[in-house]
Amino acid sequence: MKVTQKIIKIQGVTYIIRSAVRGDAKQLSDIRVQIDGETQNMDREKGEAFVDADGFAELIQKDTESRRNLFLVAVVQEEIVGYSRCEGNELKRFAHKVEFGVGVLKDYWGLGIGKNLLAESIHWADLNGVIKFTLNVMESNEKAISLYKKFGFQVEGILKNDKLLDDGEFRNTIVMGRIKL
Repeated sequence: MKVTQKIIKIQGVTYIIRSAVRGDAKQLSDIRVQIDGETQNMDREKGEAFVDADGFAELIQKDTESRRNLFLVAVVQEEIVGYSRCEGNELKRFAHKVEFGVGVLKDYWGLGIGKNLLAESIHWADLNGVIKFTLNVMESNEKAISLYKKFGFQVEGILKNDKLLDDGEFRNTIVMGRIKL
């Protein structure tokens, strides 16, 4: 599905949040690898589960055509610096919910890009009859957990020792949800 773009100015930086288009595919493939290498908060290590430009083009097409999916990008001076995606499910028992994921290049942390991608996604979800909005976050990512709580998310569970990071240590994953009834 597509949304109307939004222009945001903060700390001397102007960025646009808009729906992803097929022409974004190459940049998305590149920045996904970069983001995965900049933080351990993502599910993947750098280069894992690689999606090439063609794969992203197909995903964008699918999300644009689906009433249950939303793929957003954050753009600074024509360069994608972040993205988020809501993925729904066509099965009747799960059609009321979407799962959210987000990534922002480290050089652009602190500009509210993740927060605004989340806000736009929630706005879209609320307008489109989504009742439950879910996400997973590493327990050590306290800043993200705090942000999600400000948007009405609650902790629904903890997946113990869910991720094994490259330092050899296990990390817990927090399952969070926001319900709009």
